[in-house]
Amino acid sequence: MSILKTLRQLYGVSRPEFLPANMGSLVLGLAWGFEPSGGFSLEMGVMAVLSFAVITVVSAIGAQLNTLSDHELDLTEPRKEWLVRNLKLLGKEKVRRVLLAELALSVVVAAPLMLMRRQPIQLVIFVSALFLTHAYSAPPLRLKARSILAMVSLSLVLSALPVTFIYYTFAQELSPFFLLFLVGQTLTVYSVIIPTETRDYFSDKAMGVKTMTVWLGLSRASLLAVAMLVAGAAMSMSAFMMTPTLSRQPIIALSFLAMVAADLYVLRAFHRLYHLSKDHEAVEGDAMGAIGGEVVEFSSRNPKWITIVTQAIIFVNIVYLV
Repeated sequence: MSILKTLRQLYGVSRPEFLPANMGSLVLGLAWGFEPSGGFSLEMGVMAVLSFAVITVVSAIGAQLNTLSDHELDLTEPRKEWLVRNLKLLGKEKVRRVLLAELALSVVVAAPLMLMRRQPIQLVIFVSALFLTHAYSAPPLRLKARSILAMVSLSLVLSALPVTFIYYTFAQELSPFFLLFLVGQTLTVYSVIIPTETRDYFSDKAMGVKTMTVWLGLSRASLLAVAMLVAGAAMSMSAFMMTPTLSRQPIIALSFLAMVAADLYVLRAFHRLYHLSKDHEAVEGDAMGAIGGEVVEFSSRNPKWITIVTQAIIFVNIVYLV
């Protein structure tokens, strides 16, 4: 029973809301990297499992490091009380021991995959991801507090690196169509992360954590989210439309309707968030505090927006893969 309790607590400090993204990375990388003419073998199935295990363990390391590094900040956030509670129950020292074990596990899982694939680029991606998971949250670099570097490092860790790692599990070389899709996907992912930074804007600013949103300010960050979402969708759909597969399978184009509908729904929410941010910047005193509370409350709905946008992208890629 104590082992199960420990596992539940460990799950609680691993930011479980981000774990489903690993399955999305698997689908995207598989959709673009798999070559159907060669068929699907048992060996490929094993490699898919190994690559998924690698990105899952690395993402867990990053999440736990973030919980450790942000402990003092999370103490001021009622919404993160469950993170603080689980970390207190586990103890920081136990989490550090788990991190070392997970680091060793990631190497053990990655090694046979590297031997099977013999793709040097995968080793580079693996090492880069491990470095960034530490550098993003932990001192002395703590990239999450360095404005533009925060955006770049988070985009790499959450989207570009895991998807590319999976892609090279199946592909031999980089496709220009995949690269275009990857850039669009990465822009899209960061666009829906911005409202999460908006939710934490006031506490981050008070604690001197200079995220991209703190650096830009609320209204400009909201505009950036709109621009990234529109540009990301356009680039992703363009990548599909330029592939030879689309001309033979027009049903892929029809699946774009799901992506368009999802993006329009979220853009409407972003529009509302922008106007709340402008209102907050235009007032002073008690009114500023009241509207600031509205900004936090509205942006706290963001997990729903992340789910809507990412699931639509995954749906299009599943259609493409099939």
